[in-house]
Amino acid sequence: MTERTALLERTPAAPAPVVSLTGLVRGLVRTARPRQWVKNVLVVAAPAAAGQLFARNALIQLALVFALFTACASAVYLINDARDAAADRAHPVKRHRPVAAGQVPVPVAYAVGGALALLAPTAAAWFCSPAVAALLTAYIGMQLAYCVSLKHVLVVDLVVVTTGFLMRAMIGGLALGIPLSRWFLITTGFGALFMVSAKRYSEAVQMAGKAGATRALLTEYTTGYLRFVWQLAAGVSVLGYCLWALEGGGVPSTGVLPWRQLSMVAFILAILRYAVFADRGTAGEPENVVLRDRALALIGLVWLAMYGLAVANW
Repeated sequence: MTERTALLERTPAAPAPVVSLTGLVRGLVRTARPRQWVKNVLVVAAPAAAGQLFARNALIQLALVFALFTACASAVYLINDARDAAADRAHPVKRHRPVAAGQVPVPVAYAVGGALALLAPTAAAWFCSPAVAALLTAYIGMQLAYCVSLKHVLVVDLVVVTTGFLMRAMIGGLALGIPLSRWFLITTGFGALFMVSAKRYSEAVQMAGKAGATRALLTEYTTGYLRFVWQLAAGVSVLGYCLWALEGGGVPSTGVLPWRQLSMVAFILAILRYAVFADRGTAGEPENVVLRDRALALIGLVWLAMYGLAVANW
């Protein structure tokens, strides 16, 4: 036995971190990724597109759907972090996550995540509709499959993440019984694929030539392929939106100005502006791009105003 081995054997093991109730609650909230909850605002997309956002009881129902979808997403994050706790402890950044750091015990993360995954669809079936409950159940199943294996499958990982965004956009319409138009589904689906593939492209560009990828699958994609995907998705989303605007969705326009057609300009400008960051490889955090770029934010507000006027038929 060497002197070093003997010293290590005499060194007492580091005590397990003492977890207080307050620290546990904070850790659970952090694991639920509050910054990601903004994605769930997409639940208002379908009612807004149909001009029924402010219909009677619509906002109450949408607030409930937002909370239920947030609970489902939080359940997935909790279960994912519990499952990856051992691997995360060896990661220079992820080791600070509450579960990996010991602030939230693994069994507790599993228990809370499992409870949310069961309660949210049950509450949806009780307070909303069977269709909403079925969509939430499908979302949880798909995301858990993604955490276990699908995130390691080429192309499928892009499809799963994109479908998650599309589900968010669809669920508000299902909750209020609003028919979902083909243009809405095409524009929303490919718009989501545009942002997801641009994010992956940016991550691939930033990790080029560096050891240790945050996503192992990125090493199997080429930047040329990811560029092709986000360019294709951007083109299809613009085409879908323009077809909606030019056809008017079957609703005759009697407004002061052709807001529906004019909104195409703002929509295309927004796509082109976002594509600048995608092309630079700096679209790895979509929420930061949207919130920090003043020009993009202004274009978004102009589009929102025009879109609102078009839907309201003013």
